[in-house]
Amino acid sequence: MVNSLKEKTARGLLWGGINSSLQQLLNLCFGILLSRMLSPSDYGMVGMLTIFSLMASTLQESGFTAALANRKEIKHEDYNAVFWFNLGMGISLYILLFFLAPSIARFYNTPALTPLARYIFLGFVIASLGTAHNAWLFKQMKVKQKALIQLTSLILSGITGVTMAFCGMSYWGIATQSLVYVTSNSLLFWIFSGWKPSWNISLHPLKEMIGFSSKILLTNIASNINNNLLSVILGKYYSEKEVGLFNQANKWTSMGYSTIQGMVNGIAQPVLRDVADDKVRQCRVFRKMLRFTAFVSFPCLLGLSLISYELIVLTITEKWAESAQLMQILCIGGAFVPIQGLYTNLLISKNRSDLFMWNTIFLGLFQIASALICHPYGLKVMIIAYICINIGWLGLWQHYVHREINLTLWQALKDILPFLLIAAACITIAGWAASFTNQILLSLIIKVSVAASLYLILMKLSGSVTFLEATDYLLKKKH
Repeated sequence: MVNSLKEKTARGLLWGGINSSLQQLLNLCFGILLSRMLSPSDYGMVGMLTIFSLMASTLQESGFTAALANRKEIKHEDYNAVFWFNLGMGISLYILLFFLAPSIARFYNTPALTPLARYIFLGFVIASLGTAHNAWLFKQMKVKQKALIQLTSLILSGITGVTMAFCGMSYWGIATQSLVYVTSNSLLFWIFSGWKPSWNISLHPLKEMIGFSSKILLTNIASNINNNLLSVILGKYYSEKEVGLFNQANKWTSMGYSTIQGMVNGIAQPVLRDVADDKVRQCRVFRKMLRFTAFVSFPCLLGLSLISYELIVLTITEKWAESAQLMQILCIGGAFVPIQGLYTNLLISKNRSDLFMWNTIFLGLFQIASALICHPYGLKVMIIAYICINIGWLGLWQHYVHREINLTLWQALKDILPFLLIAAACITIAGWAASFTNQILLSLIIKVSVAASLYLILMKLSGSVTFLEATDYLLKKKH
C-alpha cells in the first residue's frame, strides 16, 4: 500500500510537472506574440473584468469539486446533482451580470467595458457544463488525461487569440482566447471522463456536501478577492496603462508559481486524504511534499525575479520594461504561494474547510486594508505591503497545521529554510557575475547558467534527499 501510494504520488507529480511546464511554455509563447501586438491598455481592459469573471465562476462551481474529491464513496447521483446545480447557477449568474455590465463600466468610467463584459462572462456558463466531469477526473487522479485536455485547449485558444490580435481586434482577441479555452476544456472533459449526466434530476445529494462545499465556496471567493484585489484598486485609482503593466508583471509571475502549484495541487489533496486516518503517516507525507515544493519553488521564482528585466525586454520589447520592476517584487512573494497551497490542501484533507475559510477571509481583510492605506504612496508600496502580509500569514497556516498533524514550526523551517537560503545565495552570486556586462542577452545567459549550476551542485554536495529521490525517479523513468 505504501509503495502504491508513493508510486501514485510520484507519477502524479511527474505528469503534473509535465503538464504545468508545457502549459506555461505555451502561455509564454502566445503571451509574447500577443504582448508584441497589443498595448498595456488592451490588457488593462480585460484585467478590470478578471475579478468579476472569477467571482462568478466561483459562485457557479460553489466548492463542489473539492467536496466530491473529499468524499470516500461517490455515486452517479452525486455527480449528477452537482452538474445540474452548476449549470443552473451559471445561467442565473450570467443573466444577472448581463444587466449589471453597464454599472461595472460606470465604476471604471470606461463605457467600452459593457459589451466586453457581456462577452467575457459567457465563459463561466460554458465552464459550468464541465465542472462535474472535471471533479470526476480530479477524484480519479487522471493527471495524464487532464494534461492532454488542458494542453489541447491552450493551443487552440492561443492560436485564436494571436490570430485575432494580428487582425487588429485588440482586447477582443484576449477575451475570445479565454472563451475558446473554457469551451475546449468543457468539451474534452466530457470526452475523457466518459461520465454523462442523466435527466433524473435530484439535488438531494447536495445536502450531504453543502456544509463542506459552502466553506470552500466562501474561501474561494475570498481567495479571488485577495489575488485580484490590486487590479480592482488600480482600475479605480490608476490609468489603464498602469493596470496593464501590473497585469503583465503578474501574468509572468503567475506562470512561474502556477507551474509548481499545478504540479503539486494535482495530487496533494487526494494523496493527503488517503492517509488522513493516520496522523503520523500523514505528517510524514506532508513533510515530504513540503520539502519537494520548497526545493522547486524557491530557485524557480527567485530566479525569475533575477532575470525579469532581461526576460521582458527580450521577449515583449522595451515598451513593457516598467513592468519588470513590479515583476521582481511579485516573484519574491510568488515563491511562497505553492507552499501556502500545500498547507491549505492539508486542512481540506482533514475536513477543516472552516479553518481554510476563516483564515482566507481574514487574510483578505488585512490585504484590502493595506491596499487602501498604501495606494496614495504608489504601486510599488502597495505590492510590497501585499506580499509581506501574504508571507507573514504562513505563520498562521503553520499554527493550524500543527494542531491537525503535530507538525512543529521547527520541523517546517528545517524543511523549507535550507532550500530558501541556498537558492537566495545562488541568485545573489549569479546577479553579481552578470553585473560585469551591459549586454542584455549575455546577462541573461550568465544569470541562468550560474544560478542553475550552483543550485544543482550545492544540492548534490549537501546530500539533499529530495534532490536525490527526484533525480533517481527521473532517471528510472528515462530508462
